[in-house]
Amino acid sequence: MSDATAQTLAPVIAVDGPSGVGKGTLCQWLAARLGWRLLDSGALYRLTALAAQRRQVSLEDETRLAAVAAGLAVEFLPDPAGAPRIVLDGGQVGPELRGEQCGNAASRVAALPSVRAALLQRQRDFRRFPGLIADGRDMGTVVFPDAGLKLFLTASGEERAKRRYKQLREKGLDANLKSLVEEIEARDRRDTQRTVAPLKPAVDAEILDTTSLSVAEVCEWALKCAVTRLALPEIR
Repeated sequence: MSDATAQTLAPVIAVDGPSGVGKGTLCQWLAARLGWRLLDSGALYRLTALAAQRRQVSLEDETRLAAVAAGLAVEFLPDPAGAPRIVLDGGQVGPELRGEQCGNAASRVAALPSVRAALLQRQRDFRRFPGLIADGRDMGTVVFPDAGLKLFLTASGEERAKRRYKQLREKGLDANLKSLVEEIEARDRRDTQRTVAPLKPAVDAEILDTTSLSVAEVCEWALKCAVTRLALPEIR
C-alpha cells in the first residue's frame, strides 16, 4: 500500500499481545474515549470455532473450517451497557464464547492458513472513519501493517493466569490456577510458533509489560502514545 493510499484511509491503532495482558479492556476504553470503531479479531476466531463445533466440523478439517469462517453470519451490535452484543446465526452468543474451551479451540483454528485467509478481508472491512481500534495478535504485522500506531502488550504467564482465575471466580465458575497456567503456556506456544502470522510485535510497535501496572496506568500510556504518534488533540 502506498503512502498516498494509506492517507485516504481511516486511522488505525493496532493492539496486539497474548491472552490475559489487558488488550480487550484497553481497546474498549480507547474506542469509547476516542469515539472510534472497535474490532475484536479474537472474537471472529472464537466464533469460527464455536460455529464449527455446533456444526460438528472437526478442528482438524482445515477446508471445512475455512468455509465456516468465510460464511460466518455474525453481527456485532452496540450495547450502551458495555461490550458489544454478538449475534451468530441469528442468536445472541452467551458466555460460552469467552470460556477457556472456546479460547483453546480458537487458538487451534487460528493456526490454519486457510482460516486466516478467509477472515483477513472481513477484518480489514472494519476500517472506517473516524478510526479503528484493532484488538488481536497480528493486527500490526499482517492485518493493518500501515497502522499509524502499533501497541504490543505483554505480561508474565503467572500474572495472566491469576487475572483469568479471578475473572472466572467472580463469575461463580470453578477454576484451577495451575491448569490455567498450563493452558496459557500451551496457547502461547501455538500462537508464537505457527507458520502463518505468528504472534510477535511489529518492528515499529510500542511495547509495554503490564504485569505490575493498573488498568488506569495502561490506558494512560496508550492514550499518550495515540496523542503523540497520531497527532490527535489533547484528550482529557
